[in-house]
Amino acid sequence: MQVQAHLSESHKLTDAQMRDFIVNGYLTIKTDLPRSIHETIYRKTQEYTAKEGNLGNNIYPRVPELQTVFEDPVVRGAFTSILGENYAMHSHRHPHQNRPHSDGQGFHKDSYWGYQKVRHHRPRWAMAFYYPQDSPLEIGPSAVLPATQYYDTRISKDNDGELAVSGEAGTITVIHFDLWHRAMANLTDKTRYMMKFQFIRMDAPQAPEWNVIDPHWKLEDNDPAAPTHQGTWRHVWNWMAGESNGHATQPVNGNLTKHITALSDDNGSVRSRAADDLGMFGESSAEAIPHLIQGLCDIYEPVRLNAAYALGAIGEPAVSPLIETLGVEDPVMRRMAAYALAAVGTPAVPALSEALQHTEDSVRVEATYALAQIGDGAEPAIPALMERTKDENDEVRRYLAEAFGSLGQAAAPAVPVLCDMLSSDDDGQARFEAALALAQIGPLASDAVPVLASAFTDENRYVRDNVVLALKHIDTPEAEAALFDYLLMTRWCPITNRESTH
Repeated sequence: MQVQAHLSESHKLTDAQMRDFIVNGYLTIKTDLPRSIHETIYRKTQEYTAKEGNLGNNIYPRVPELQTVFEDPVVRGAFTSILGENYAMHSHRHPHQNRPHSDGQGFHKDSYWGYQKVRHHRPRWAMAFYYPQDSPLEIGPSAVLPATQYYDTRISKDNDGELAVSGEAGTITVIHFDLWHRAMANLTDKTRYMMKFQFIRMDAPQAPEWNVIDPHWKLEDNDPAAPTHQGTWRHVWNWMAGESNGHATQPVNGNLTKHITALSDDNGSVRSRAADDLGMFGESSAEAIPHLIQGLCDIYEPVRLNAAYALGAIGEPAVSPLIETLGVEDPVMRRMAAYALAAVGTPAVPALSEALQHTEDSVRVEATYALAQIGDGAEPAIPALMERTKDENDEVRRYLAEAFGSLGQAAAPAVPVLCDMLSSDDDGQARFEAALALAQIGPLASDAVPVLASAFTDENRYVRDNVVLALKHIDTPEAEAALFDYLLMTRWCPITNRESTH
């Protein structure tokens, strides 16, 4: 395996770059590699694709020069800053072709390899868009809608606000997994390739992993015409800086009545700003709770988002009404309540643990999702989570496993139930999450090695890939032996093809 190049502090992101990523959801960087490497990657991709079709997940071993790109210190510095030092490359990767004179795509968010997951506001997943050739506007680079990673819906019409993420060969745009994006029209006679790779955070942030100078959230040069989400951005910043509940408001002076009244304004932007402002008051704006709860079902999504994080900033006083909101009929309102409870953090854990026993599937789903987002602070919920690993609802079991993974080593008592899920759950996504959780628990999951080794026969390729990741992170002699046995059995020759079979 290639030895990683030295990663210095200078390769990590600055405060300004982290603020920009949190707000806009993307960051463009340029590798320090010679142009010849990118030319080789383009040539090989074009040659192999012509002979064999799209290389899909096999693009990495088929074109091994790509490893040099993703081991480049500039690239590792960006992903370390965003996802932590122990981040892992997901096994799903794809060489996107934008053929000559194509019409481009519509805006979309990527799916989870056929799985359905609640979108993460905290950057637990990220993607890289890598161009091996120069990608000016006319060749159809990818475009993004900045600052839309926190939205489930398109709040702009047509392609208003889109930004082309183009550049010279070797350019990489790192995006929040949930940012709206598309391929633009290719007006040239040349095929444009973009290699899409995905990465995952393996452990909760304990301290800033970028070049932090000022640990306090502040925003500079915000577009006055765009919706602001100071509460959301501050929450994400503080979580990435290691704050246990992801928010740390300071009491401010202001007219609460004015902001509460503005929540009923006919103008969505006014309502959105009012909800965001209320979040700045923290617990002192508790009297606004009923009004913010209603804001969770506002027709304008920026209002819903800001109301959720304002309730999260209020904290414990908001927990009871938010738990009640998990039981309403409106699925959008339930989801926003789950985001709010996750933002509350540790004070919401006892009530969320009780909600795991609710008779309504939807309540248990949202409660387990919120606990999974809370991460370290949800440790007291481990016994309650372990009781639900046989829940009849697939989504509940998926988020239970995700919750154990987000707890990391603290979830070691759950290793037996995760092993049971991995070996016997009928739902492929639940098995995927169970294997990933064992990887995130790491060495304390050593008792899982026999079950992990047996799971190499799983029909799902991504379950098997997470088994590899788990054995790597468990890192005992037994795990290493199981991993080598599997790799020796499945080793694949990247130069064997229909023209050269031996």
